[in-house]
Amino acid sequence: MTVAGAVPRRAVLGEWSGACVWLGLVWAAMLWLFRRDLSDLTAIWWANTTYGHCLFIGPVVAWLVWQRRGELARLTPVAWAPGLAWIAAGAAFWWAGEVAAVALARQLGLVVMLQGAAVVLLGPNVARGLAFPMGYALFLVPFGDDLEPPLQAVTVAIVMPLLKLFGVPASADGVVIHAGRYWFEVAEACSGSKFVLAMLAFGVLVAQQCFRSWRRRAVFLGVAMVVPVVANGVRAFGTIYAAHLTSVEAATGFDHIVFGWVFFAAVMAGVLAAGWRWFDRAPDAPAFDPAGLQAIPRWPLDRPVASVLAVLVPSLFVAWAAAGASAAAIPARIALPEVPGWRRVALFTQGPWQPWHPGADHRLFGRYRDASGAAVDMGVVLYAAQGEGRELVAFGTGVLREDDRWVRVADLPRVAGGKAMLIRAPRPDGSGAVERVVAWWYRVGDATPADPVAVKVETLKARLLGRPAPAMAVYLSSEGRDARGIARFAVAIGGVEAASTRIGAGAR
Repeated sequence: MTVAGAVPRRAVLGEWSGACVWLGLVWAAMLWLFRRDLSDLTAIWWANTTYGHCLFIGPVVAWLVWQRRGELARLTPVAWAPGLAWIAAGAAFWWAGEVAAVALARQLGLVVMLQGAAVVLLGPNVARGLAFPMGYALFLVPFGDDLEPPLQAVTVAIVMPLLKLFGVPASADGVVIHAGRYWFEVAEACSGSKFVLAMLAFGVLVAQQCFRSWRRRAVFLGVAMVVPVVANGVRAFGTIYAAHLTSVEAATGFDHIVFGWVFFAAVMAGVLAAGWRWFDRAPDAPAFDPAGLQAIPRWPLDRPVASVLAVLVPSLFVAWAAAGASAAAIPARIALPEVPGWRRVALFTQGPWQPWHPGADHRLFGRYRDASGAAVDMGVVLYAAQGEGRELVAFGTGVLREDDRWVRVADLPRVAGGKAMLIRAPRPDGSGAVERVVAWWYRVGDATPADPVAVKVETLKARLLGRPAPAMAVYLSSEGRDARGIARFAVAIGGVEAASTRIGAGAR
């Protein structure tokens, strides 16, 4: 007997079959439409060890959905028009990322669009039942690069007292530690960010699956974040101490093996074991109550129409982005300025450095010296328009390139209004290391943004207003740690902002 008002089970299964087929087709169309971003994502997951954990997110999401199959079978999927707003939001993220050359925004937009397609084709009731798996899919987006500098500082802060406690003579200079016979760099890869991000994904999963109390979830997640940071500091200390007792080659080789597999697994298991006794959710507890998700949605759509609209909406944003921005009219040639009180001299060859902007339309670099003997290197890069592979600000461009021989020692106070950094590299002849201060400034159109985020915002504003926005970066650098020469040079050229305007116009 069928209860009055209920949908027969066979009809529900038929609805699910049709909905899943249409959803699969829409997802396939979206992934083809954004195949470049999909390729970038998979390349990052596979090649970048910081985001290796992302390879497991897809299978985990599929498992979470499978866990809910019993409850989902009691819901009727309905194509739902308001879900198109979700897709539009994701498409807007993607458009902003495409225009401002922010890969993270494009990749986030793709994931949000895939979520929105599920909302459109399955309806609000099913979307609520799948809220956690859909939200967990955001871990597919490789985020967290900004964690590396503060985690480097925390690692140094943990290592130094431990070295002192164990009697190892050591001193720290930014992220560089001199301990015993060796110098160690707490590089980005050693900051523990990959460990923290993987533990964040793991901690969120455990908090949801093993706890009902929000307070216990918060405590567990907090512990899951703190423990890997401390553990990474202890691991870094262990590496340095082992090198002090043996050799740096033996210590670092052992460290990579242990940290890559055994250490991470041990810490993850330890965090899980510590929280075990406070688990308050039964393993077979239902993920959600389907009885509370039986309301008939307003604004339903025919499923074929919904599928077409779900693909059409992001296609419009792709077409908008493809319309392109007009390139600015820039001089065919530009030159470094003549600077009163300073003369051009040959470049320094014992510690050569230049900013890295391979996609720029113009790249200039030269050295100046004043009567006191102070030398300042000046670099200028100019873009008529920014786009994929032609970004003023992007990973692996700017002061340091990817896998550079130069490393960041520390961020410095601003010099003449520009951000500044102390960097270090070994001399080509092996006679020690050379240091230099680098200060830099950005210009997008008529604006002078102070940081990379502001560069992206100004680029996006110019595109929205339909105006060309030539982009420029000016770098001033000097050997050693004294930035006073850079400050004097910035005054001599009449200020970096005025100088960049003259250079961009082709004047000297």
